[in-house]
Amino acid sequence: MTVSTFRALHHDRAAGDPLVLPGPWDAASAQVLADAGYPALATPSAGVAASLGYEDGATPPDEMFAAVARIVRAVSVPVSADVEGGYGLAPRELVGRLLDAGAVGCNLEDSDGPGTLKDPRRHADWLAAVRAEAGDALFINARVDTFLFGTGDPTDAVERARLYVAAGADCVYPILAPTQVLPQLREGISGPINMTAGPDRESLAELGRQGATRITFGPGMQRYAMTAIGELAAELRA
Repeated sequence: MTVSTFRALHHDRAAGDPLVLPGPWDAASAQVLADAGYPALATPSAGVAASLGYEDGATPPDEMFAAVARIVRAVSVPVSADVEGGYGLAPRELVGRLLDAGAVGCNLEDSDGPGTLKDPRRHADWLAAVRAEAGDALFINARVDTFLFGTGDPTDAVERARLYVAAGADCVYPILAPTQVLPQLREGISGPINMTAGPDRESLAELGRQGATRITFGPGMQRYAMTAIGELAAELRA
């Protein structure tokens, strides 16, 4: 599947039928998720970090891109990669490394370290530079961190999202936005909106009803799996 087909998955979706992209953290989990029939996958940086023995945000770029490449090689469906804030790489190098890893898309954050939001206009300029380097070869999911580190004001989130869409982002991702503000975000933002769900059917259904275009899980699946393994290990030890 090409990036154009991946991009098309985000458009002309029926109401209440969001694109669900589970988050593999290694090659084995990617194979399980692809075998379950999902049309594409989206790696979570926190889940990959945990699989490599790092805290979220502390994964060296070389290791993150190598992990993404292993996931891409393991499956036949397209993979979008969470590459945090871009690791300080210039747009040309960032795009090159994503394409070398085989990713069809990327998440890019608008925060710079814990609790620090980037200036939205400067970030929009940077996103525009990434878009210029990538052309149509990458699907850019621009994360909006106002609900994570900012005031949680939906108006601020909409303003940031509009700047990022104007800069060339294909989708915006107001991470941790409460479900009840999604209709306000939907009204103010043109184009696809990514929302985060818990690993349960109720979360998916509610986000679909409220207008989410695309649903990802962050590190939720990896943490669910580790909890299940922990419970199994305790049972076997007993």
